[in-house]
Amino acid sequence: MKAVILAAGKGTRLRPITDTMPKPLVRIGGRALLEYILLGLAGAGVRQAAVVTGYLAEQVEGYFGAGERVGMRLSYFRQREMTGTATAALLCEEFVGGEPFLMTWADILLYWQGYREVVGLFAAERPEMVLGLNWVEDPAAGAAVYLEGDRITDIIEKPAPGTSTTHWNNAGVMVLSPSIFPAARALAPSPRGEYELPQAVRHLLQAGARTLGVRFSGLWSDVGTPQELERLNVLAREGGLAGAFEPL
Repeated sequence: MKAVILAAGKGTRLRPITDTMPKPLVRIGGRALLEYILLGLAGAGVRQAAVVTGYLAEQVEGYFGAGERVGMRLSYFRQREMTGTATAALLCEEFVGGEPFLMTWADILLYWQGYREVVGLFAAERPEMVLGLNWVEDPAAGAAVYLEGDRITDIIEKPAPGTSTTHWNNAGVMVLSPSIFPAARALAPSPRGEYELPQAVRHLLQAGARTLGVRFSGLWSDVGTPQELERLNVLAREGGLAGAFEPL
């Protein structure tokens, strides 16, 4: 299975760190954030990945090159205009070649087994999509995911604080079928003026696409603020990341 990694954003919440360094290259325990992701994907059997770059793209592309340091073949696609995650994913339509693919955001730090969990569930059940989920107090900052058993019934991007009746959040790691691409092309801009991939997922759900959820139980982090980055680096210094990334 191929993978697509969305790594084009400016990482504005991580300023001033990201004034001169793209978010995928910020260091956690001496290792670039995107390196953890790529090594985790390799551990799940991914051998080819497309990285969608944008902000300070040359740094990301220069650091990882053709992918030798992470044991896979890397291709790069540049998002020239920051119009959303759906338009970023569309750049990779030809790359995935009409097959299901694993997709993740480049600012999600996930315990390495999590990638295997979403790929394994997809291989066993062959649904239209599999979404990784993490438990939060309020999914207002992400996307609220509603389930019946393991089946996802709805996803609502950035709901108003306090309005969700679920604690499950879109964890930003998923297996998608190629049907996501026509759904992405059909999107209207969100209230934030962007074309957002979770809205394409919702469109397929409403059309009846069988979609399953994997409830992640290990380390998950949206590496979005200097405070969270420092927390992870403290955890790394104290050995707290060893279990989550031991095979890497």
